[in-house]
Amino acid sequence: MNRRPLVAGNWKMNELRAEGIALATGIADFYAELTAPKCDVLVCPPALWVAGVADAVKDKIAVGAQDAHAAESGAHTGDISVPMIKDAGATYVIVGHSERRTDHHETDADVKAKAAAVIKHGLTAVICIGETEAQRDAGKTIDVCRSQIQGSVPEEATAENVVIAYEPVWAIGTGRTPTTQDVEDVHAAIRAEVAAKLGKEAADGMRLLYGGSVKPANAKELMALPDVDGALVGGASLKVADFRAIIEACL
Repeated sequence: MNRRPLVAGNWKMNELRAEGIALATGIADFYAELTAPKCDVLVCPPALWVAGVADAVKDKIAVGAQDAHAAESGAHTGDISVPMIKDAGATYVIVGHSERRTDHHETDADVKAKAAAVIKHGLTAVICIGETEAQRDAGKTIDVCRSQIQGSVPEEATAENVVIAYEPVWAIGTGRTPTTQDVEDVHAAIRAEVAAKLGKEAADGMRLLYGGSVKPANAKELMALPDVDGALVGGASLKVADFRAIIEACL
């Protein structure tokens, strides 16, 4: 099946407002000048800047949030609901990033509830999964990913409302990446698990991103793999030139 790649930038807790708008505008202006681009582009700034970035890019590229609460409203100090994110102009929400799972002790059930809320309100959930270094060394990579698919992906997920991002935790921000064969093997296993949970049609159409030290030097090789449908980019998404080069790897 012909799946349109997605290059997504997760800015994490970086950039002040003016810097973020300049970064997003630089990316959006480059993308808008492309003739028949072969991928979609998404930037996920800190929540405070979602509205400003969405206004600045004017639908040239997609804008997303880095997290959301599962509830629509209520006594959840410091949290942000999906309707708030949607009202700010976002169309995607990252859920289950390993830094959320680790720093905020989020479980698969928490991630599933958040993803369900994103879907309910008509946005696309980017559900993150991936193994730790200890799990990898124990030979449990595929078992962990299968378990996270079963526990984190809601039953109402489709190829239209969910993207899955495989990010081996040990590769995030370290400069280390698995071999391309390892990446393809894990992505193929993820797609098979999605098929077991949601059916072959959903699995064949669902975009599976790779994340974990994606940079201009390795992007083309990674995104040429049959079951890799784009990238979730961290540090390299904070420089227009680097993120542009990763987008160009899809062209």
